[in-house]
Amino acid sequence: MSRSAASLTALRAKLLTLGPCAAVSGTLVQTGSPIVDARLGGGLARAALHELFADDGDYAGAAAGFALMLGLRARAGKPIIWVREDKGERGSGRLYGPGLVELGVDPADMFLVTGRDAAMVLRAGADSVGCGAVGAVVIETWGNAPALNLTASRLLALAAARSGVLTLVLRLGADPVPSAAATRWRIKAAPSSALVMAPAASAPGKPAFDINLLRHRGGIAGFEARVEWDRDRRSFSDAAGPGAALPGGVPAIAAGRTVADIGRRAA
Repeated sequence: MSRSAASLTALRAKLLTLGPCAAVSGTLVQTGSPIVDARLGGGLARAALHELFADDGDYAGAAAGFALMLGLRARAGKPIIWVREDKGERGSGRLYGPGLVELGVDPADMFLVTGRDAAMVLRAGADSVGCGAVGAVVIETWGNAPALNLTASRLLALAAARSGVLTLVLRLGADPVPSAAATRWRIKAAPSSALVMAPAASAPGKPAFDINLLRHRGGIAGFEARVEWDRDRRSFSDAAGPGAALPGGVPAIAAGRTVADIGRRAA
């Protein structure tokens, strides 16, 4: 059995152990950012499909980190399932346990599945989304992934509507195409405000993101915002707007370097 097939088999076995579908906890997932939540009418629809785009590899880590943080906001004590293509691990590295902890994530709260191609990833993702005992599902594809067409996105959206599971499709290096997603976002890394503590040491600030709402099926107009992630509160907060000068700003902790096992030195 290939590693991908074994991963899919393990996922299905894991889902069976999670118990019956639980009741949906609220209809919206708040980001914690007052500006973003207000613009969204209270937050992101929980029982829905949302797309997160990264223009290129430079922002893949930022988009992955943002997806994980949204999953944390939605999980409500339930596990997060992350399904990704094998080429994702080859391109950006494996998810790195200590890095996840840096972002406020307990690796024990996650279940990672890899698939040999987009078609297998979508099958595993659909299995996960259909289980209401899951808090959130991240489905990561690379490139334009023709298998992730309008029909496939509709099936995922319908499964999310039935189960109440927040479903995030992470599109890395892809061009937007018609889909059934409730929202579509473009995510980039951003400079962060300096930490109050140890400013003389130029300590890195909180992870920060420039987010751009490209499309909302409910008719909400697109907007841009800059948000920061507080790992202790597991919440986003408002930051300076995109392109604004940040007094005393220093580079944020690179989400890609904490989420993924990239460039680690050998012991």
